[in-house]
Amino acid sequence: MTPQDITSIVANQRAYFKSGATLDVEGRLRALRTLRAAIVTYEDVITSALQRDLGKSSTESIMCEIGMVKSALNHMLRHGARYAKTKRVRTPLAQFPATSMRKPSPYGVVLVMSPWNYPFLLTLEPVIEAIAAGNTVVVKPSAYSPHTSNVLEKVLSQYFDPRLITVVTGGREENQALLDQAFDHIFFTGSQRVGKEVMRKASAHLTPVTLELGGKSPCIVERSANIPMAARRIVFGKYLNCGQTCIAPDYIYCDAAIADDLMRAIVHEIRSQYGDAPLANPDYGKIISAKHFDRLTGLIDPAKIAYGGRTSPDTLQIEPTLLRDVEWGDAVMQEEIFGPILPVLTYENFGDAIDQLNDMPHPLALYIFTEDKIIARQVMTRLQFGGGCVNDTIIHLASNDLPFGGVGASGMGSYHGEAGFRTFSHEKSIVSKSTKLDLPLRYQPYNKWKKRLIHFVMR
Repeated sequence: MTPQDITSIVANQRAYFKSGATLDVEGRLRALRTLRAAIVTYEDVITSALQRDLGKSSTESIMCEIGMVKSALNHMLRHGARYAKTKRVRTPLAQFPATSMRKPSPYGVVLVMSPWNYPFLLTLEPVIEAIAAGNTVVVKPSAYSPHTSNVLEKVLSQYFDPRLITVVTGGREENQALLDQAFDHIFFTGSQRVGKEVMRKASAHLTPVTLELGGKSPCIVERSANIPMAARRIVFGKYLNCGQTCIAPDYIYCDAAIADDLMRAIVHEIRSQYGDAPLANPDYGKIISAKHFDRLTGLIDPAKIAYGGRTSPDTLQIEPTLLRDVEWGDAVMQEEIFGPILPVLTYENFGDAIDQLNDMPHPLALYIFTEDKIIARQVMTRLQFGGGCVNDTIIHLASNDLPFGGVGASGMGSYHGEAGFRTFSHEKSIVSKSTKLDLPLRYQPYNKWKKRLIHFVMR
């Protein structure tokens, strides 16, 4: 697609938005119902595309992609009309007689740039919320997941007016051409490196951005933790989608006294969940590309493998791998892993562990396993992170009532449910003043009694 084509797409969507076609709330909900019906129709095609791109099983695709999109749709269909309502708020006495209102209004033409790791979910969830808020949407899925991108293009072009939703496929050239456009909002999910470029390009037009990035999300295991349960839930969250999850536990930071017990429990759970030969497990996926495969294998120190470590270059697979005796200076600790490699670091003193984590960039997620409620509260209060769990991993992502987003280096802004509706809306502040009465207090000339009354009403 040429830059001229992209310019034309944006211009057509802008004209459509300016016509007022997206302002009708019932029309927005109708579009969401259409999308839900389309997903049901194409469910098998979608699962097939996800399998080809990432090796995802149909169960995992339904649980972590299609089902979550349906959940987001159902939530917005139930609550979208309420989110869109103009809300009356208190009016100061000094402005009597008047009515004050907060009116959610769409931004206009928005760009959604989605990643390859959950290419269906992370494309459509922000699209759902953008449409619910009354915007038009240009969708740019990742070139690394071409089969899912092609299905998205096919489905959305078949069911929607391109002036409302248009999919632009392609790679770097298309990305650059899109970012040269003056969108009204940009929603990006991906790496910190590309997020910086998106923000830089958006600044030329003063376009607001939502950046869903990543980082090294710690999983703290305190000595009071239920170790078998911790291991079970850590293995699920870490190795889901072969570790290619932005909120996967990036590393374990545990009390040295329980490290050996915890690692034994993790090895037991890997075998229990994935079998003794994970690379032969049909429900275990693959790394997205040879480039990412090579990067990940380069992070595995053979001398520190506690379990796993076997790879298959032909199928782009890496076993669930556990590393022991890892230190902060190791290569695996210098970047977000984004793969099925789990380093274990230890601490001797819990207070020192908190200080260590506070000195690091704020992660997208943080997890703490403990039976001590005071310690859990301390972690949740003292450390900065996007979201997380006590005694579990990644499940906070699945709640439409919890905002999802990063802080600091892990992103800015949030979405999911009402938070997503607000992200794609500008809230107009409106005062509607009556003309039947006009108190003279604010007008000159001023005198002593006006001063006293102003002091009284504005106290």
